[in-house]
Amino acid sequence: MIVSIDNRQLGESFPPYIIAEISANHNGSLDRALETIAMAKACGADAVKIQTYTADTMTIDCDKEDFMIKGGLWGGYRLYDLYQEAHTPYEWHKTIFEFARKVGITLFSSPFDESAVDLLEELGTPAYKIASFEIVDLPLIKYVAETGKPIIISTGMADLDEIEEAVTVARDNGCGSIILLHCISSYPAPIEQSNLRIIPDLANRLGVLVGLSDHTVGTTAAIAGIALGACVIEKHVTLSRKDKGPDSAFSLEPEELKNLTEQSRDTWLALGKAGYGCTPAEQSNFKFRRSVYAVKDIDSGEVFTEENIKRIRPGYGLKPGYYYDVIGKKAAFDLKRGEALLWKHVGEE
Repeated sequence: MIVSIDNRQLGESFPPYIIAEISANHNGSLDRALETIAMAKACGADAVKIQTYTADTMTIDCDKEDFMIKGGLWGGYRLYDLYQEAHTPYEWHKTIFEFARKVGITLFSSPFDESAVDLLEELGTPAYKIASFEIVDLPLIKYVAETGKPIIISTGMADLDEIEEAVTVARDNGCGSIILLHCISSYPAPIEQSNLRIIPDLANRLGVLVGLSDHTVGTTAAIAGIALGACVIEKHVTLSRKDKGPDSAFSLEPEELKNLTEQSRDTWLALGKAGYGCTPAEQSNFKFRRSVYAVKDIDSGEVFTEENIKRIRPGYGLKPGYYYDVIGKKAAFDLKRGEALLWKHVGEE
């Protein structure tokens, strides 16, 4: 299966697609957002992702207990205040999309309501991301699917029924290119709860490409995910964790992102294919295997014994597995010490 985003093909036959998620790490600065996009490009990411919402499209301005965040990275915030602080203003979007095209990196977004989809359509987004918290918003998925563009869906918190329902709604409404991202929606996510074996299981169950939206600290889980078949890796990024920001604690800094892009490709290359035998890199060492050699001069008609033939390096003679088939038989020709023993040299007992 192959999915194409902005002329880049995704699938197991292609290097992992690395998405650098800016999220709220622009810290309220358009210049910082643009600088982060340039950084992602320089570090080898394939795409940058933003989020398209306002506080009013996410929630309501309300002080009731339901709207307070307790515990975790954002404990103490009202939902409205968090989204007001973290959102990427709609008026920045045109500039952000134009800048990404200028530096040559794909940019798309997670819309959180229909108005966000309308804006992103106007800006020519090449794909959409459904955030894990929105996987149950089937009307939103339907609206996005009707654009006909590829959809990447994070699965955090969702059970299998919810994942299957989201995929079905997307397919039934015109989306033929779906990628699921296994995700643990905890910020940061404990690495021991990553459950990466879900990646191949999801691919087998639903017949879609599967990747990983990774919120653990560092890159270990992401690299392990690629080894298990993840064709997309999404990681939050920041110019510097020292600058703080809503998502900075679990975001990669530039050097870490660069390492991720390089290690991801190397990991994918290392997977290769299931096959046996000598690889091209091994050809020059083939001769250093053991094989059967004459270790004394042997006359024609003389019996091969453990004293006059040995299993030694190099590997130009008979394979060592034939050693005891030869012992006790007679030489068909004279052999000199150091001569490789071949079947033509072996006569009858």
